[in-house]
Amino acid sequence: MNIKDASAAVGLPAKTIRYYEDIGLIAPDRAANGYRDFSDAHLHKLTFLARARGLGFSVDDCRDLLAPWEDQSRASADVRAIATDHLDRITGKIRDLQDMAETLSHLVETRAGDARPDCPILTGLAGPHRTTKA
Repeated sequence: MNIKDASAAVGLPAKTIRYYEDIGLIAPDRAANGYRDFSDAHLHKLTFLARARGLGFSVDDCRDLLAPWEDQSRASADVRAIATDHLDRITGKIRDLQDMAETLSHLVETRAGDARPDCPILTGLAGPHRTTKA
């Protein structure tokens, strides 16, 4: 299967597939004419990569996940450790986003938005200057 068909089959742009090839995540076969030739196994790997990236795994995480995914003698604890680390990062980001939402919500709810040129919301965003101890 050529790259256009592979792209349609897995829902990844051809440019992304080429990038994955360039960085060594996938190595499609080459037809006699030099064109990429994707097998079902390649499509399966591309689907795996699309799903992992869709879940926010970095390219390096994907590389780490592919090794045990391709190794039938893998220890599932290794994969669990990668997924747990990623889940911890996601949970931290969610906490940060919740804090940001609470702060912005407070600014919007407690500041008058009127025709005055000075903006209490912008002043609130500037907040008190924090000094750091060196």
